[in-house]
Amino acid sequence: MTDTSVLVQNNTNDKPSFEEFKSNVCHQLKSMGDIDFMLSLLDNHNIRNYFNKGWYRESLYLLALLDYLCRIHDLPRCNEYDNLREYRFEEPVYPLSILLLSDFTDCGDFRAEAIKNAIPEFLHFNIVEGDVRDVC
Repeated sequence: MTDTSVLVQNNTNDKPSFEEFKSNVCHQLKSMGDIDFMLSLLDNHNIRNYFNKGWYRESLYLLALLDYLCRIHDLPRCNEYDNLREYRFEEPVYPLSILLLSDFTDCGDFRAEAIKNAIPEFLHFNIVEGDVRDVC
């Protein structure tokens, strides 16, 4: 075991799918802009609220996004969530599109390529996310 705590993905029926969640978050980011999104995220405490509810994928996805936005805007990370940065998923959390491509085609190693191109802040939690800006 690494020096970080390992999380097992949880699936409950009382919330939207993780893919739907990610899509909604990315649309929010696009419509609000980076800084307003970050301020809203810090104000609504959803990172901690989701974690406390056991919605680990959602919580750590938001934290990774916050850390990523801080990095690209040369802002300090919010230390309020330092204890959550100790966690990571036992198995990689891939986008559904990568899982489908891997399962139904023999054209290459899509999972390895996705990890290679993943945003480091997401990969820290073992979440494979390559682009938060590609929303319609």
